Amino acid sequence: MSFLKMIVFASLAGPLSAIPSFFQSAAYLPTAQSLEEHSSAPLAPPAGKPRAYRVHHAKSAVEVDGKLEKKEWRQAEWTEDFVDIEGTSEPKPRFRTRAKMLWDDRYLYIAAELEEPDVKASITQHDAVIFHDNDFEVFLKPIPSEEGYFEFEMNALNTGWDLYLAKPYRLGGHADNSFELAGSQTAVAIQGTLNKSADKDKGWTLEIAIPWTAFASRQVVPKPEVGSTWRVNFSRVEWKPGQKREDNWVWSPQGVINMHIPERWGYLEFEN
Repeated sequence: MSFLKMIVFASLAGPLSAIPSFFQSAAYLPTAQSLEEHSSAPLAPPAGKPRAYRVHHAKSAVEVDGKLEKKEWRQAEWTEDFVDIEGTSEPKPRFRTRAKMLWDDRYLYIAAELEEPDVKASITQHDAVIFHDNDFEVFLKPIPSEEGYFEFEMNALNTGWDLYLAKPYRLGGHADNSFELAGSQTAVAIQGTLNKSADKDKGWTLEIAIPWTAFASRQVVPKPEVGSTWRVNFSRVEWKPGQKREDNWVWSPQGVINMHIPERWGYLEFEN
């Protein structure tokens, strides 16, 4: 979750008393003037060339249960390990994160592996502000030529938040929280124990299956075929005790603490 997304959410949340305490920190609740200045400020340079992922057509449907040992995932390659959102010049993430994808005639499948020695989650309400927990986030732009794009966040309790933006926040966009990724399936498997800090966990894995029809309420998205290209990125939000700001670890670095620059996302290339 980027700083810009957080401050815009706060500005839409109503009076200060209605805003979660997280946003009441001076670091996250700017004045209208500072929000305008932030939105119009020039962006830092990109952190290199966007990454690319060749997604293979699944040989059979993937059963979504959060476990990645199944045979279907053996044909999918892992992404590069996630790096800091600003790029490799920043400190290496404390914990490893990586993802892989498949597709078939019905779904886009996403899997992720998050190393985490103390798996925690507390949010159980759908469409709540999931990044208050450690989370995993998916950003999809099925039609690269259009401004609109989709976001999905989930935590280790398998609680999700799906939203649509007609354009990025810095261009005047707003989060459409009424959007639902209809027909999607999600699951989490924990390699350890949830919310028990006395022991050491290995981490958690997740699976997401998004049907091609899920976008229809906001965009007419053609079902991909071999040779199609989408824009995609992944983000992991990780909170460290005693640290005021969250860590943002991503697949394709943005060069700035802002996930909402779709032109800097990676490329998703559909193959057999």
